[in-house]
Amino acid sequence: MRVLVTGGSGSLGSEVVAELGGRGHEARPASRRTGVDLSTGVGLAEVVAGVDAVIHCATAPQSPRRVDVDGTGRLVAELARQPSPPHLVYVSIVGCDRSPFPYYRAKTEVEQRLARWGGPATVVRATQFHPFAAAVAQLLTVGRVAFSIGDMAVQPADTAWVAGHLVDVATGPAPSGFMRATDLAGPDVLAMGEVATMLRRHADQSSPRVVRVPPVGGVLRSFSDRVNLPSGDVEVGGRSFAAWLETQPQRLPSLRP
Repeated sequence: MRVLVTGGSGSLGSEVVAELGGRGHEARPASRRTGVDLSTGVGLAEVVAGVDAVIHCATAPQSPRRVDVDGTGRLVAELARQPSPPHLVYVSIVGCDRSPFPYYRAKTEVEQRLARWGGPATVVRATQFHPFAAAVAQLLTVGRVAFSIGDMAVQPADTAWVAGHLVDVATGPAPSGFMRATDLAGPDVLAMGEVATMLRRHADQSSPRVVRVPPVGGVLRSFSDRVNLPSGDVEVGGRSFAAWLETQPQRLPSLRP
């Protein structure tokens, strides 16, 4: 199969491209590095032509309206021009429809646009990836003090494991219209203080003093209520955060969530 991978140069997209190649499929990565820009539509028509499926990984947390929402609209418009629209598989976030966080609201709006499109589209929601969990813990740690926003926790998933599921869906039978696949999540639920402790121990540092800060505002309250954790139908698997951390350098670079 010929599969277009938007965001094909990113951390998830590159895993998807590798997985497709390992299974003998033709991966067509698309990103600004390859001359395709979802925010403007440049290069979209050319890269979409002739593909059998699309795995839509492109995202921009700092500008989700321009890239995620409007960019998906441009992508769907190009797919609709094909003689037989290919199956679009979109990776979203567990709990995105239960938080007022602007990035989550954008992901929810993308899902709604795909549902209105009416073409073959599958949404696969996954929990945050391991690097994101580490980045948030870094952001909430100052010296030897780790701050916990209420009862906030994560259930981080392994990027390669999620990539494998996306390829399974894209190369399997296409639906006749819109559908939601089973949510994906990693094996462990970790409070943010636990993540911070694991990071410091990985760096051979003493455990931090965890200070609980009450959540203020709708966004922080939603994460304190753990809306980002799966509920209902979910498939759990992949490497644990601890196993992922073992493969990282002792001093992790400063990551951005």
